[in-house]
Amino acid sequence: MSDTMHLTLTDRIEEPGNIIRLRFARADGAPLPPVTPGAHLDIHLADGALDLWRQYSLCSDCSQTGFYEIGVLRDPNSRGGSEAVHRLAQPGTVFKVEGPRNHFPLTETAAHTVLLGGGIGITPMLAMAQRLHDLGHDFTLHYCTRSADVTAFRQMIAAADWRDRVVFHFDDQPAEQRLDLARDLPPPAADTHLYVCGPQGFMDWIINTAEAAGHRTANVHREYFSATVDTTGTSFEVVAQRSGLTVTVGPEDTIAKALARAGVKIEVKCEEGVCGTCVTDVLEGSPDHRDKFLTEDERADGTMICACCSRACSKTLVLDL
Repeated sequence: MSDTMHLTLTDRIEEPGNIIRLRFARADGAPLPPVTPGAHLDIHLADGALDLWRQYSLCSDCSQTGFYEIGVLRDPNSRGGSEAVHRLAQPGTVFKVEGPRNHFPLTETAAHTVLLGGGIGITPMLAMAQRLHDLGHDFTLHYCTRSADVTAFRQMIAAADWRDRVVFHFDDQPAEQRLDLARDLPPPAADTHLYVCGPQGFMDWIINTAEAAGHRTANVHREYFSATVDTTGTSFEVVAQRSGLTVTVGPEDTIAKALARAGVKIEVKCEEGVCGTCVTDVLEGSPDHRDKFLTEDERADGTMICACCSRACSKTLVLDL
């Protein structure tokens, strides 16, 4: 479990495209826990009846120890988290924060790295680009947005020492200026790594194309900010072995909710199977994985499940709870 911190919002910077860049620091100015590229923060959003945890990737230089910086898109189609951040994030406000945690680590031994960010998915790529530059490694950053007018972080990138490694792609420009995977993906190689973050459709397109071209699944790294997930299905039983309880998970229910009603609490944050907070060990049974967090190897192993969204292929799951 990551330690809980109470951090003060020191700066709010309005970026194009309904994105805000937020800087957090300790009130006393003391150093923050170290971070690595790809790390994120869990931020608690509490406002009246609102009580949510949401995850945001760090976009700041990881060598800085005095502050953390994130970017947040205001998305009216979200479940309320982004709207709450834009409303609550005023300089001087104190937020409850957990982390940093990193489920999207950078392979620093790669001979060549390609970073592909779509929209707000650029945030972890900024920290990765800075780190790769500091190491003197070969990399290219492809940044895709709808148009130049809604492209956030352009001033930050323009001031970076690695700005010549960035290729911008805008949807409203001629086809040759847009991202072309046949042209822009490197040939598959054991020491070439790809990193992908952005909207689900954008990510699925790149991941599927890269793997079809021969890139190893282990070399195609991905982090989903959100995902469309169907949590419904046939009823099944879950046995919480250490607690000695058995519950029924109904067609519209989830494992986490069914267990919580019986008094067995699993910590849940994203509720979409993207953050990994609710991963639980499976002792018996066959999971029906609905998440975007576990790797294909972890899914095939069948010993873990994201309890916020996944279900069971077998009639019963026995969990280590």
